[in-house]
Amino acid sequence: MTTLPIKVGVLGFGGLGQAAARILAPKSEMVMVAVADKQGYVLNETVLDEDLLISTYHHQGSVGYIESFGILSNKSIEDLVAKANNVDGYFLALPNLPNTFMAEVAKKFIQSGWQGVLVDALKRTSAVEQLLEIQNDLAKAGITYLTGCGATPGLLTAAAAIAAQSYAEIHGVKITFGVGIANWEAYRATIREDIAHLPGYDVEKAKAMSDAEVEAFLDETNGILTLENMEHADDIILELAGICDRDRVSVGGVVDTRNPKKPLSTNVQITGRTFEGKISTHTFTLGDETSMAANVCGPAFGYLKAGVSLHRRGIYGLFSCAEVMPQFVR
Repeated sequence: MTTLPIKVGVLGFGGLGQAAARILAPKSEMVMVAVADKQGYVLNETVLDEDLLISTYHHQGSVGYIESFGILSNKSIEDLVAKANNVDGYFLALPNLPNTFMAEVAKKFIQSGWQGVLVDALKRTSAVEQLLEIQNDLAKAGITYLTGCGATPGLLTAAAAIAAQSYAEIHGVKITFGVGIANWEAYRATIREDIAHLPGYDVEKAKAMSDAEVEAFLDETNGILTLENMEHADDIILELAGICDRDRVSVGGVVDTRNPKKPLSTNVQITGRTFEGKISTHTFTLGDETSMAANVCGPAFGYLKAGVSLHRRGIYGLFSCAEVMPQFVR
């Protein structure tokens, strides 16, 4: 029996959205049939060509300019969802700026009557708290929503949840990430989100910064962002999963916006006490050769596949990356 591929939509077509298109292109179990950006959207019943999507976006600023398929719109998400009845699930490759954005998008899906799977790669604890407020609405709408499914929160949070099983008590979870990108403009929203975590900055201030202001700021830091004790949703996700209290989780790292080589290896350390009374630490380290895009988009689609499996069994509502095991997409 041949299983039809999962039809996927991607909302947001910045750095992560474009990487998502590249990652899905060789897959047989998933096909990308819908994409929306700020100015327009594109929908195809079979499959979208990633090269055409990316080149059109780069040269004209929106996938809405693609001939015969593209449509320009200043409310592209609502218009796409209204038309795309055949999409099984969406990856929300959207910025957390403003911090309410992900919950607002979820509400649009609830109001639309669409049923399916939503996966995000959001970062902030407060963004997850807003989703918790509408989890009953998601379930009633027939939506299976998986949150925090990127790298951190996501891959590293799930690794912490698994590693915690060795212990009778968790003393601490420390996530340290290193990100290297050759050009910050490829990930504008992500870099602004990181700046929002720095002392003296917040989400609104970072969102209001022009590209020139971001450039000037990065000139002052030689392109390096050093982040400590971030408001990262790994804490609430691990708390909700019953692993440990959120104050035992810390997240920080270094982002080099001018060099694709990672400034340090991304890892998670889980320290705890075993049933024999021994104190120990598990460390899970990501390979330096894996990019931020690979470590965010890969897990996101693994969780989307798992979400489709849940949805087809009639299981709806809000889940986190620490509650569900991602399924490898072939």
